[in-house]
Amino acid sequence: MFDDREYLIHRKVFRFFGGAFHLYDAQGRMAAYCEMKAFKLKEDLRVYGDESRSDELFAIRARSILDFGATYDVIDPVTSQPFGALRRRGFKSMIRDEWLMLGEDDREIGVIQEDSQLMALVRRFLSNLIPQTYHCRVGEAQALTLKQNFNPFVMKIRLIFEQWPDDLDRRLAVAAGILLCAIEGRQTS
Repeated sequence: MFDDREYLIHRKVFRFFGGAFHLYDAQGRMAAYCEMKAFKLKEDLRVYGDESRSDELFAIRARSILDFGATYDVIDPVTSQPFGALRRRGFKSMIRDEWLMLGEDDREIGVIQEDSQLMALVRRFLSNLIPQTYHCRVGEAQALTLKQNFNPFVMKIRLIFEQWPDDLDRRLAVAAGILLCAIEGRQTS
């Protein structure tokens, strides 16, 4: 699942309640569809094979209602068990966005970090029109790059697998991209 090297996550425009995201492969075919439920106290995103929502691929759920350094479990729909998690580094992310990638036992397996502290400060205090880039390291390897496309109206993130470990579920990387589009996208819109 998610065997291509590159994907584009596109936040759906003109959605009144909740959020919706499309994931496209390098050939422009839809690879997944995600819905974020509206009016939920805890974030609850469901990722499906397509817009019919008949084939759930995984879910992303916040562990708590209000948490500045929130942790989001990435859950397999067959087992109903988390196979990983993403934790926002609350205070650290005020200056430069940083997320921890956690294994199913909550041990840290990777870090997702905004490109540079200087650019992060410029984005926060001068202009949010400068696209963000995130780098994900797993161990010592650059495993994933997430690049925001410049568009002041529509959030789009290009997800590029680089040296992603074979034993690590790629759905965790897709979940990271969707969360960045959903959570970080709210800060800039």
